[in-house]
Amino acid sequence: MAALHIASIKRPSVIPGFGLALGVTLSYLGLIVLIPLAGLFWRSAQGGPAEFIRIATDARTLAALRLSFGTAFIAAAINAVFGMILAWILVRYDFPGRRIIDAIVDLPFALPTAVAGIALTALYAPNGWIGSLFEPFGIRIAYSATGIVIALVFIGLPFVVRSVQPVLEDFDREVEEVSATLGATRAQTVRRVVMPTLMPALLTGFALAFARAVGEYGSVIFIAGNSPYRTEIAPLLIVIKLEEFSYSGATTIAVLMLIASFLILLAINLVQSWSRRRYGDV
Repeated sequence: MAALHIASIKRPSVIPGFGLALGVTLSYLGLIVLIPLAGLFWRSAQGGPAEFIRIATDARTLAALRLSFGTAFIAAAINAVFGMILAWILVRYDFPGRRIIDAIVDLPFALPTAVAGIALTALYAPNGWIGSLFEPFGIRIAYSATGIVIALVFIGLPFVVRSVQPVLEDFDREVEEVSATLGATRAQTVRRVVMPTLMPALLTGFALAFARAVGEYGSVIFIAGNSPYRTEIAPLLIVIKLEEFSYSGATTIAVLMLIASFLILLAINLVQSWSRRRYGDV
């Protein structure tokens, strides 16, 4: 048995050069990701623990972090719902203009985020086409957290659609028909047949949209208003610190964002793995 096990390990791979490929991969990962992140932690620690804690607990820093993560979470949740509906329509229905709509979904990928921010601000500002409709009621969309959420929804929607769409395309519709023949209602079929299959992909899209929204800068600064303690996002505060030559302050905020993002994405991945195990056994 041991000889057979050793022979199976030493069997040549279909794709040769595993050692070389692994070495190149780790080197590339180290140069592009690990070394810059290590430098970020090193630079933030140069001011000492007291300076790090002072910047991390500053009211302006905490307000910017709450705004960035809060709006990113709300935008990702909205995209998870409407992105799944849009993917369903694109896969399950054939109608005039479907290919055009399918192409429009990818526009946030190609469009410069600053251009998107300017366009959204022009629409939702108090004197804009849409914002002027709400201004008489005292509702301000641009230059508020609502405007930030709208910008983040715009840039995050493709991640959910493109994560869910392939799963829907591969989903066997006969399973739904069998569920209906067994007496299940449409709601039961969606809840107990369709959603367990879509849930891992939906969580993936949510995580990608959330990660993209947390670090978004270009499309937000125009519509946010950038008022300290109210509509100032964390990436903008980092830029402000750099302009003030406060490199320790900028790197400290960046480290806080990095740690918080990692913990949140780790939690999402754990939920995703749990859903795969749970629904994979159903």
